[in-house]
Amino acid sequence: MIIKMRFGYFFIPVFLIFFFSCLCNLYAQQELNPVEKYGRLSFKDGRLRDTRDNIIVLRGMSLFWSQWQPQFYNEDTVKNLRDFWKVNVVRVAMGIEHGGYLENPREEKKKVFSVIEAAIKYGIYVIVDWHDHHAEDHLQQSKEFFKELSAKYGQVPNLIYEIYNEPLNVSWTEVLLPYHQQIITTIRKNDSENLIICGTPNWSQGVLEASKNPLEGFNLAYTLHFYAGTHSAKLRNQVSEALKTGMSIFVTEFGTTLADGDGQVFYKESNIWLDFMTNNQISWCNWSISNKAEASSALLPQSASSDLNNPRYFSESGYFIYNRLTH
Repeated sequence: MIIKMRFGYFFIPVFLIFFFSCLCNLYAQQELNPVEKYGRLSFKDGRLRDTRDNIIVLRGMSLFWSQWQPQFYNEDTVKNLRDFWKVNVVRVAMGIEHGGYLENPREEKKKVFSVIEAAIKYGIYVIVDWHDHHAEDHLQQSKEFFKELSAKYGQVPNLIYEIYNEPLNVSWTEVLLPYHQQIITTIRKNDSENLIICGTPNWSQGVLEASKNPLEGFNLAYTLHFYAGTHSAKLRNQVSEALKTGMSIFVTEFGTTLADGDGQVFYKESNIWLDFMTNNQISWCNWSISNKAEASSALLPQSASSDLNNPRYFSESGYFIYNRLTH
């Protein structure tokens, strides 16, 4: 290429122009936050995809039950998780029973909305989880909440719905499928596009059962939960079989510990699970951002949301997951 200058001609090799163009594009890409980078998400052929149809994986942290760890439901948490932990998704675990939404709907919604607003501000995705073990018994309350949520935030690409945290040992066909279809219909009246993740039987480990009778709808995925000290190759084999059907799976909650959230950190087993999710392009959130005195908490007791940018406040599990997120 030849460019005419004031005092003559200036020769610029084409490859240099191409190089600088790529450099500028790369710099611009690095400056984008996750939602600016990926846009509105979709599920296709069993994989999560960005607005340009590229396969992507979301990785992040789940907050603890909202009624028991409300001190982390704030902008400070979201900012530190994005900037220091490098997450691109955060999960809101809105407690339903045990003094949660059923008794204090206004207070619990206020916590949820504050995290959503922070996620929008900082450009990350936010999963809003109906954190219930008996949602089929609270169908009307669930409908009311997701109707309000979808009307209020359904237009932003940040929002992901998780409409049933962990069903117990109930029938997929007779109990969960009808529940999910009603909540999906409620959401889709206001929001036709954002992702909806649906709980599966037996504490959200029954993905294989659900794959045999899938839901009807668009941009739907199925919940998988596991705890590395309790769940091993048997569950991974079931997940592999479910994936072969084209099922979209999202691990909205997993722990490095025993299923009760306590005990010890199972490093070897956790790494096996994390590698399995990486190899199968499964998105995940770790349980949990909490300072409760149990092994699955990411923070030590007495820590605050402002301590999320200082590793000396991290628990064993927290430091392990922090390293997996940032390296």
